[in-house]
Amino acid sequence: MTDHDLVLVVDFGAQYAQLIARRVREAKVYSEIVPHSMPVEEMLARKPKAIVLSGGPQSVYAEGAPRVDSSLFDAGVPAFGICYGFQAMAQTLGGDVRKTGLREFGRTPVAVGEAGTLLAGIPEDLNVWMSHGDAVYAPPAGFAVLAASGGAPVAAFEDLDRKLAGVQWHPEVLHSQAGQAVLEHFLYDIAGCTGDWTTSNVVDEQVELIRQQVGDKQVLCALSGGVDSAVAAALVSKAIGDQLTCVYVDHGLQRAGESDQIEKDFVAVTGTRLEVVDAEEQFLTALAGVTDPEQKRKIVGREFIRTFEATARKLDAERHIEFLVQGTLYPDVVESGGGTGAANIKSHHNVGGLPDDLQFSLIEPLRTLFKDEVRELGLALGLPETMVYRHPFPGPGLSIRIVGEVTKDRLEILRAADLIARTELTAAGLDRDIWQFPVVLLADVRSVGVQGDGRTYGHPVVLRPVTSEDAMTADWARLPYEVLEKISTRITNEVDEINRVTLDITSKPPGTIEWE
Repeated sequence: MTDHDLVLVVDFGAQYAQLIARRVREAKVYSEIVPHSMPVEEMLARKPKAIVLSGGPQSVYAEGAPRVDSSLFDAGVPAFGICYGFQAMAQTLGGDVRKTGLREFGRTPVAVGEAGTLLAGIPEDLNVWMSHGDAVYAPPAGFAVLAASGGAPVAAFEDLDRKLAGVQWHPEVLHSQAGQAVLEHFLYDIAGCTGDWTTSNVVDEQVELIRQQVGDKQVLCALSGGVDSAVAAALVSKAIGDQLTCVYVDHGLQRAGESDQIEKDFVAVTGTRLEVVDAEEQFLTALAGVTDPEQKRKIVGREFIRTFEATARKLDAERHIEFLVQGTLYPDVVESGGGTGAANIKSHHNVGGLPDDLQFSLIEPLRTLFKDEVRELGLALGLPETMVYRHPFPGPGLSIRIVGEVTKDRLEILRAADLIARTELTAAGLDRDIWQFPVVLLADVRSVGVQGDGRTYGHPVVLRPVTSEDAMTADWARLPYEVLEKISTRITNEVDEINRVTLDITSKPPGTIEWE
């Protein structure tokens, strides 16, 4: 990505570092996250257009707290401090940072005095998201104070000569009024970024990179039905056409219509060569009699590897495959410690438990992207919205949404209930408001009911709609009562074996999104 402006987000242990990086990219400026332990000379060697210092959980004057090397501010690179990063900038440059005795957490009013460049055009009375116990009492020499709050005498400042600025609040959080505008004022008006990071640029650049890497060699991709593998495959297909073969292992644990979508819609859009392996009988036989969720996960994982390995061997014998496509995303890279400019390609990577004698070089065309960018890319590549905006779905599929043994009959019951729930959610226009909507079949439970003047003993199902940004935390979705009523009525009327519909209103934590 050397042709674009680069903004480095220095992570001081913030829960929001990835969110900052995403907001920078939403401003059409490419960003990457680096740890605060990275030496300044390494940061500068990346030739960043600007540097953003993130928030963090510590106090700037606590023993062992991360420091900012003053050479960072002497290098002439524009820098923007947020919360801890704001205080660290102030302290390093000679400002006064103290414990106020007045902590500010959550929504906080801020008064803008002199707007300057950073807060130009921003309302004078702001509601922003704060999270701090220390505060900047006096700015470093050369800085203009722009705003203040009850607990922060200096809540924003800027030094336009040195292109340095900062705010005590979190502009990256949606709860902060005008947060994106503040960030863009820094990026465009202070740092001079050009804003040329776009989806079409990503497609063009990745296509060129993939062609250079692959040459005339053959490539393999495992399609799961999820958005990441579908977009990765579509991008590689655009680059190299029929040198790519996709493998879809149909384990019989998908939701209604999903296998058809892979077999028909994906191929229709991309023209990709697709090998479909019908392995339903194999998976159901392996799962017979098993009720423990961890055991289910291990069995599904093991059978998938066995099936994919056998198919890969067959295809390798036919046309000698050298590369494997993987839908790794940027958060995966950061969380595994690889977000510091690690090499893009891990040669001869032993993917997902494949044996040592079946080795491929890895292609990861999405490893610089966040999930929302992957969805944009999918639409740009012509994939259907139903595939691009598919809710996250667990690898073991419906096997872990059946509490009890997995059988063909139980899968059909759950598929029917799940389809009704998804159909009504779509009809209500709520698809994109919901992160995930598991429907769980309590197959080992019978509940008494009255249907058609007779007593029934059917199964209950649990509706689990949740909202989330990253699945690390989640809250139960407050769906309208009329939508819940419609789902419940349709399920109990149309799915004979179900006579009770319940709603899970547990947040995460303490509950998980999936039941098993």
